[in-house]
Amino acid sequence: MQELLVYEYAVIRVVPRVEREEFVNVGVIVFCKKTKFLEAMVSLNREKLCCLHPETDIDCLEDNLRAFCAIAAGDKDAASGIARLDVASRFRWLAATRSTVIQCSKVHPGMAATMEGVVQLLLEKLVR
Repeated sequence: MQELLVYEYAVIRVVPRVEREEFVNVGVIVFCKKTKFLEAMVSLNREKLCCLHPETDIDCLEDNLRAFCAIAAGDKDAASGIARLDVASRFRWLAATRSTVIQCSKVHPGMAATMEGVVQLLLEKLVR
């Protein structure tokens, strides 16, 4: 029997008006220590977001979400030095509690036989 991999994940949220604490789930970030796997994937529903706050600067938000994913991927060309950290440090930094427009849920555990497809599965289940 194949050993299951333990992974951690957090839901990426957009909180257009932080003072109201209303949010839209827009992605997931998944980390597996054993395989040094880290991936973030987003799917922004503009219509849903505009229901919460029609004045949201969607273009700026999409730029920031791309940067979030670039940091997760360890893109050395990303403007942030955070992208140069090791996988675990990048995950902890991205999933840290913050009071900004882009936030993450608490970190949750999961188990899978392989990390292939986990990010897509969580995105379908928790975002779309």
